[in-house]
Amino acid sequence: MEQPRKAVVVTGFGPFGEHTVNASWIAVQELEKLGLGDSVDLHVYEIPVEYKTVQRLIPALWEKHSPQLVVHVGVSGMATAVTLEKCGHNKGYKGLDNCRFCPGSQCCVEDGPESIDSIIDMDAVCKRVTTLGLDVSVTSSQDAGRYLCDFTYYTSLYQSHGRSAFVHVPPLGKPYNADQLGRALQAIIEEMLDVLEQSEGKINCCKHR
Repeated sequence: MEQPRKAVVVTGFGPFGEHTVNASWIAVQELEKLGLGDSVDLHVYEIPVEYKTVQRLIPALWEKHSPQLVVHVGVSGMATAVTLEKCGHNKGYKGLDNCRFCPGSQCCVEDGPESIDSIIDMDAVCKRVTTLGLDVSVTSSQDAGRYLCDFTYYTSLYQSHGRSAFVHVPPLGKPYNADQLGRALQAIIEEMLDVLEQSEGKINCCKHR
């Protein structure tokens, strides 16, 4: 019997500040060319750097695709490696977005938990991707930066009960090109799906005992 196809949603961000070309969206477009294999329907979206759009768009994407996984990709001027973020934070959003807006409450979800962890073990994904011998170094982090990246991640984790991931990429050419970033994303997301499947297998075994 053929396995049902899985939907995976991957988002990148549009331009902001000095990032007139956002490496995250370039990397996601490269990933779209590569695909995630025959069993995965990949849907990609460019998200504008606007708090209000994020709050509206993330729930809409979950509703539209009922995805197995949503992966958000953002650029970090400080990153020199591809960085897997473990959690999103609810408070501390003071930076203005492209509309010169920031949430009055400086938080994502009123009365939401302080932070939410992804159900994916990012350290395990890091180790697995590193053993593939890609020409890109991969690391993990617990601080997605309290700007639109962190805000998007928390909003998505809250919506999905942890079935989301966030990947920070360095700016283009510092040191990786678009092709390298696209291939790194492909490998990372394939490993994430694998880790998810294994953890769910364990959960199902426990349920049937």
